Amino acid sequence: MFRLLGAIAGFYIFGFLGIFLGYFIGSFIDRFRAFGPGGMNPFNITKRQTVFLETVFILMGKLAKSDGRVSETEVLHVEQFMQKLGMTPDHRLRAIALFKQGASPGYDIHPTITEFVTICGYSANLKQMLLIYLIIMGLSDGHLNTAEEELLREIAGRLGYHPAAFAQLLDMVSNQTHFAGGRSTSASALDDAYRALGVSKDSSDQEIKRAYRKLMSQYHPDKLMGQGVPEEMIKVATEQAKEVQTAYDLIKKHREQNRSAA
Repeated sequence: MFRLLGAIAGFYIFGFLGIFLGYFIGSFIDRFRAFGPGGMNPFNITKRQTVFLETVFILMGKLAKSDGRVSETEVLHVEQFMQKLGMTPDHRLRAIALFKQGASPGYDIHPTITEFVTICGYSANLKQMLLIYLIIMGLSDGHLNTAEEELLREIAGRLGYHPAAFAQLLDMVSNQTHFAGGRSTSASALDDAYRALGVSKDSSDQEIKRAYRKLMSQYHPDKLMGQGVPEEMIKVATEQAKEVQTAYDLIKKHREQNRSAA
């Protein structure tokens, strides 16, 4: 938007050459508004991507070992996660080393979280995506045990989440995973769909649409990449977006059928 306004203003103030100057300044403003101060600096983006990726694998290791042992299901989940990311052999070895580091007995994750907050903490989306990846990891064996949930709450608290806000996020992501693969065969699929969007059956169509659009915006690839989510990890966010879409479509279809039958 600002690039167009800048081009027009530049033309009126400086003539034809002002179009290019105005467009450049407008693009700068658009990028600032979309991605924040660091979004304009490619070196900052690279640093955020590195810190984000390292934090994910370290905390995954800590989460997997939180109940005393790393299960085969959790190892398989991390293997599949790395495959989705399309990691090179070197990056894969680095990720495994970070995971083992986090899973080592007595490993202190606080410095890792502190660095993440320092480098990435300005972005609510980055903090939320980190928690989403960890919640999905915790749910890889079908449920969260007490130790996993306590650790997730501790991490969320360090990221600045109020307990109620984290509880809602946990409930939403847990129910979004029910729609993996584009459908849900659960008998409570409609209830799951409402909870996946963070709304209820009493919510209006407008409220549901707003919640849906907000979630889809949070999972938007361009926004996430601009804020520092590594490109390889966008695929996981895209899958979450598909699950949100499936849940929303189910709600919409059900409401349309009810209106038709009335």
